[in-house]
Amino acid sequence: MQYIDNIIFFIALIAGFGLFFKSLKEIYRNIKLGKEINRSDNPSLRWKTMAKVALGQSKMGKRPIAGFLHVIVYVGFVIINIELIEIIVDGIFGTHRFLAGIFGDTLYGAFTATLEILALLVIVAVVLFFIRRNFYGVKRLTMKELFGWPKQDANWILIIEFALMTAFFTMNSADWILQQRGVLAEHGNFPVSSTLIAPVFGSFGDSALVFLERGAWWFHFIGILFFMNYLYYSKHLHIILAFPNTWFANLQPKGKFNNLDSVTKEIKLMMDPNADPYAATPEADSNAIPDKFGANDIFDLNQVQLLNAYSCTECGRCTSVCPANITGKKLSPRKIMMDTRDRIEEVAKNINQNGKFVDDGKKLLDDHIQREELWACTTCNACVEACPVLIDPLSIIFEMRRFLVMEQSSAPSELNVMMTNVENNAAPWAYNQADRLNWANEN
Repeated sequence: MQYIDNIIFFIALIAGFGLFFKSLKEIYRNIKLGKEINRSDNPSLRWKTMAKVALGQSKMGKRPIAGFLHVIVYVGFVIINIELIEIIVDGIFGTHRFLAGIFGDTLYGAFTATLEILALLVIVAVVLFFIRRNFYGVKRLTMKELFGWPKQDANWILIIEFALMTAFFTMNSADWILQQRGVLAEHGNFPVSSTLIAPVFGSFGDSALVFLERGAWWFHFIGILFFMNYLYYSKHLHIILAFPNTWFANLQPKGKFNNLDSVTKEIKLMMDPNADPYAATPEADSNAIPDKFGANDIFDLNQVQLLNAYSCTECGRCTSVCPANITGKKLSPRKIMMDTRDRIEEVAKNINQNGKFVDDGKKLLDDHIQREELWACTTCNACVEACPVLIDPLSIIFEMRRFLVMEQSSAPSELNVMMTNVENNAAPWAYNQADRLNWANEN
């Protein structure tokens, strides 16, 4: 019976990590629903980009206050979770502060003191974030696409982080008092807990303190497992996916768009006098599927674009700099990414229920993203430049506009006039080519 805690801990650990890896596997499957794309070029630059943007948080500094608070939470989250290693070892083997024996008392004291200071800074940061998000009225955090679950999700994450840090301090405070009383061996340095929290529990008896310390320890551990598995349902999935997302980012100059292979094939076929015009048609092969121009659903987008959707932090920096949105247009680049993720999840549920995707009569275009949103885009790339994790909403917008123009011949009348002029006059204007230089003859 003396090992019952260790057994329960081990079962919870396996269950928590098992569910977490199951979620990661499902996310990987969902991303693979998109078209393959080769983003393995220039690996050295990709590693540097990931280290700079995802690990170094280089783009967060453009909004200094929010960026500084985010870096505090980020660094605190990374370093404090080193403690998870100690928790796992202590939980499995029944030890107490395992790392003290590895680091030595001096280094371990510095380590625990650093954790405490960072944990305090994290608490300050999440409280400020909560106030800022709910009471300060930052425009990009109060837009209608955040109503409902997105806002609740952001608040729940802040509450969970606050609760985890509170449990951390409670555990350390009770531990420190027990160390002072000689109940536990003295290991670690706890400047925040011993000064601010321990006086509250100073009158507790040894049994009550042991219960408090163990309760906070278990709460902290279960809370970490809960948080880890909650990520799948949360915008905070970017904690993990920001790294591959920045590695696979588009390294081409902003504004440079790809040529469609399907168009290139048709042009080559048209220009080859020896080509069989029927060789590329579905009639030549009953199993052939004609290439689609552009995208009207997630299956037509590439895998990096779907990864982008899962990596979106919903921070709204893209929308806050979008000239279309600023001038009152319906377009919100953040909503484009949120809608894409919603459609991916809709398809994923369909696959989970049926074993494969069964046509549900819905598409990303029209059912999630409206045409008015797509045509409001000026293709200025401001949203791409603003994103702190190198997400590219414009590429999705562009692919869907390609579909509208090339598959449905559905474009605003102004564009149709321009394209007709280009076809007839080799210029966007309604002037005959022979009259193009008439302006030079005017006095």
